[in-house]
Amino acid sequence: MNRINQKLQEDKKILSIYFSAGYPNLNDTVQIIQDLEKSGVDMIEIGLPFSDPLADGPTIQASSTQALHNGMTTQILFDQLKDIRQSVTIPLVIMGYFNPMLQYGVENFCKKCAEIGIDGLIIPDLPVDVYAEQYKATFDKYGLINIFLITPQTSEERIRFIDSVSDGFIYMVSSASVTGSQSGFGNTQETYFKRIADMNLKNPQVVGFGINNAETFNQATQFAKGAIIGSAFITHLTANGIGKIGEFVKAIR
Repeated sequence: MNRINQKLQEDKKILSIYFSAGYPNLNDTVQIIQDLEKSGVDMIEIGLPFSDPLADGPTIQASSTQALHNGMTTQILFDQLKDIRQSVTIPLVIMGYFNPMLQYGVENFCKKCAEIGIDGLIIPDLPVDVYAEQYKATFDKYGLINIFLITPQTSEERIRFIDSVSDGFIYMVSSASVTGSQSGFGNTQETYFKRIADMNLKNPQVVGFGINNAETFNQATQFAKGAIIGSAFITHLTANGIGKIGEFVKAIR
């Protein structure tokens, strides 16, 4: 069974952390992953830097830009992660845009992910219908879960289609804005969280965008299986380097 599915079966709320590979420094990637697992994080999303990250807010964009300046590439990330499963057991997901994967070759990319122990991918600009028609068989061949995003504006029909072709969790974007652009959740978001929960989808939901502390983590997971923190963690890395990761995680739970 895929490590993502195993983790989702645990009787707990899932904390997933996102960071940009190659930030703050090119060779920090493995150390950050190891320290996040030691600190009790349940899942990690490794951002593959891209020059035009449409869904990302200024904090993640800045970290992605710096990572590119540092020299991060798809091949360097794969090289950095080649031995990651000797020290890390929790699910690892690569989040990135489709263009670098196309340039690398979709099958080659999926094969490499399988070889190094990546469990899933999040590709915000890959439409679900294109995935289902052209790429799902390749992902399945290499045991990779593809995770799709929904927003408050996604139609019920679309959500149910995403649910039907998914085999992990659904990334429930808390609002229609970019990452890192809000603070806290109001009645609108909580109504949305409950509406999705009441749809009784086969895949659990994990909330992202706008989670930055224990309060927002608890709000987000009231109706969902887990939550993802990205911008707030990158802000912490910017201020503290990689030396105080445990303090950040402890403050969330």
